[in-house]
Amino acid sequence: MTKIAVLQPNTGIDPAANGERLVAAIGEAARGGATMLFTPEMSGLLDRDTQRASGNLREENEDRVLAACREAARENDIWVHLGSLAVLTGDGKVANRGFVIDRTGRVQARYDKIHLFDVDLPTGESWRESAVYRAGERAVVVNGTPVGKLGLTICYDLRFPMLFARIAEADADVIAVPAAFTVPTGNAHWHTLLRARAIEAGLYVVAAAQVGRHEDGRTTFGHSLVVDPWGEVLLDMGEEVGLGFADIDLSRISEVRSRIPALNHRRPIPDVVSQ
Repeated sequence: MTKIAVLQPNTGIDPAANGERLVAAIGEAARGGATMLFTPEMSGLLDRDTQRASGNLREENEDRVLAACREAARENDIWVHLGSLAVLTGDGKVANRGFVIDRTGRVQARYDKIHLFDVDLPTGESWRESAVYRAGERAVVVNGTPVGKLGLTICYDLRFPMLFARIAEADADVIAVPAAFTVPTGNAHWHTLLRARAIEAGLYVVAAAQVGRHEDGRTTFGHSLVVDPWGEVLLDMGEEVGLGFADIDLSRISEVRSRIPALNHRRPIPDVVSQ
């Protein structure tokens, strides 16, 4: 049994203040007995004003939030999945990049969000991530974490089950889904999709989420979840800022998969015949 911590923040437009809150959460998670902390998408900066946000963007090796979290992980002897930061890539674009940091403060893995959210919502909200961000090109599974093999995704990736299938086929034990879901889509789909992905893959899903009304004017759904391989919700953090804890029992994975061995029954999908 492994205890994890999940951070549900209301990230703002000041990276320094956000970094201080992350460092405090890392210490609190360690004192609470967690071996690993999970944080949401855009943990260092949440700002839809692209002109204002651009002044706070840095390349990875100059990002102060990442540096502070690495130091806090080392000082507190805890792993951290920093759900994502916006980092400059050197080609005029930005990566929505997640980081797995070990207890020595070393970055063990990186993942750039593959699926970008471009949509016009009935509420009048319009999102064009592809106008700013460069899409990632590879799926990532991290070996040797406190929760076993950890698969990495970010937010909108949740809607693409083939990515989760590929991660499951790579023998992942847990898939992280850090997010900043909108309220309309969260109300409609968040719980259903996360439970479905856990059930389909027969593994744990840990989804740290942003919550509440943010400084940039957006509102995010919250409800950070931990879901077990049977689809049971072990943690639902509702709509409040805070830190939650849950236990991951990796033996549960083999137990569930022995009852529903769907991964063993997968076959190549034939071409569709139109008749």
